[in-house]
Amino acid sequence: MAARPRLGLAVLMLPTLLVSMDMFVLHFAVPELSAGLRPSAVELLWIVDVYGFLVAGSLITMGTLGDRIGRRRLLLIGAAAFAAASVLAAFSTSPAMLIIARALLGLVGASLLPSTLALIRTLFEDERERGIAFGVWVAVFTSGGAIGPLVGGAVLEQFWWGAVFLLGVPAMALLLILGPVLLPESRDPDPGRLDLPSTVMSLLAVLGIVYGLKRIAVDGPDLVAVLAALGGLAVGAVFLRRQRTLAHPLIDLTLFRSARFNVALVAQLCVNAAWAGTYLFVTQHLQLVAGLTPLLAGLWTLPGVAAGVISSTLVPRLRGRLRPELLLAGVMAVSAAGCVVLATAGTGLAAVVVGAALVMAMASAIVAVSTDVIVGSAPPERAGAASSISETSSELGIAFGVALLGAAGAAAFRNALVAPAGIPESALGTLGSALDAARGQPDAAGFADAARGAFLTGMHTAAWVGAVIMVGAAVTALISSRRTPERVHEG
Repeated sequence: MAARPRLGLAVLMLPTLLVSMDMFVLHFAVPELSAGLRPSAVELLWIVDVYGFLVAGSLITMGTLGDRIGRRRLLLIGAAAFAAASVLAAFSTSPAMLIIARALLGLVGASLLPSTLALIRTLFEDERERGIAFGVWVAVFTSGGAIGPLVGGAVLEQFWWGAVFLLGVPAMALLLILGPVLLPESRDPDPGRLDLPSTVMSLLAVLGIVYGLKRIAVDGPDLVAVLAALGGLAVGAVFLRRQRTLAHPLIDLTLFRSARFNVALVAQLCVNAAWAGTYLFVTQHLQLVAGLTPLLAGLWTLPGVAAGVISSTLVPRLRGRLRPELLLAGVMAVSAAGCVVLATAGTGLAAVVVGAALVMAMASAIVAVSTDVIVGSAPPERAGAASSISETSSELGIAFGVALLGAAGAAAFRNALVAPAGIPESALGTLGSALDAARGQPDAAGFADAARGAFLTGMHTAAWVGAVIMVGAAVTALISSRRTPERVHEG
């Protein structure tokens, strides 16, 4: 890689790291935040969740907006707005003010991610170098998810809860200084008019689906959750039909004519589903079965993060030697193996840590390769829109995985756990609630062991579902490989 693109890539890692960190940095601040602002239970849920909802719902619009006004311009506008919204969040004086600030952070955060991916597409014309650069992007994004809670915890030991939001302000200021110097501007030379009804529909469709799936994962398939998910799907169908009639659509549907593009999307959606769904159980296992503190549990996830960083930087280098479909199929098979390790794990740490590390490492590698395929398949003028499709696929995969694997594991847990007399069924929804209920029982230790055993049954069930998803995606990639003309890659 030439020096200037490498420096530009380094600059792009600033917003990538911060957007990832902001998804998790608030978790350790919740107790202090609750004591300071005294939000209701509903307000607290929105404070935690609204950021991710707005990121997911706004990606498509922001990616296309970058194609129209310039990706560097949108990135710099987003950086300035992100810094301002961070300050607003840090000094919020009421729950409503913090919810608004977090919503603004999600909205402008959605402008940063597609812009960084599209600018990588511009910075690196060589396919091999571009693949490596996307791997670096995934590695940094993966690291942010681990660094966020740890850095947040360290900051809270010295400062008030609002300080966690100020971490990104200096980095965004640095981006505003270096971005105009090291990043090239790129845009669609003939973008056409931005279709406002399409932007609204894309937001409502993704928000409805993500909200519905997340609520199903937490509370089960109640009426509100099902209506939200179905409503999102319905709006999404209308949105896609509208795109076919527009001269300048928000999403270029011709991209989906490429089998390679579709396989990459499926791989990204499936691996995020398997990772998110199994990780939901791994974090509970570490704390409630293995008995670790939250901090130690977080530290035991670091091997998976380290493996993800390594795999996302090394696996893309194989793209010059293997066709993308074959490479994705092989990595997805290893991810399925990680799910199998989790599906056979006991109460000890070793198998859980190894299985989780395999799943996380392969997820990072798959996202790196599939992102390269998705963004690289699009013409340069549509790089922002393709980047937003890639990111939206990941967000939907995460929501789908948490809902599907979470529901499968929860059902297996409930079926395996027999409640003794005196314990209501409502106390057996999760391992945490079952352990709380066990404290008042004559045979508390025996019921607690039974609850942990039932949880293992649930985790094993969820992991088997994840393995089936990954095997199915791998087979799909292999079939597609036989139908897709081979293209010579430059090594």
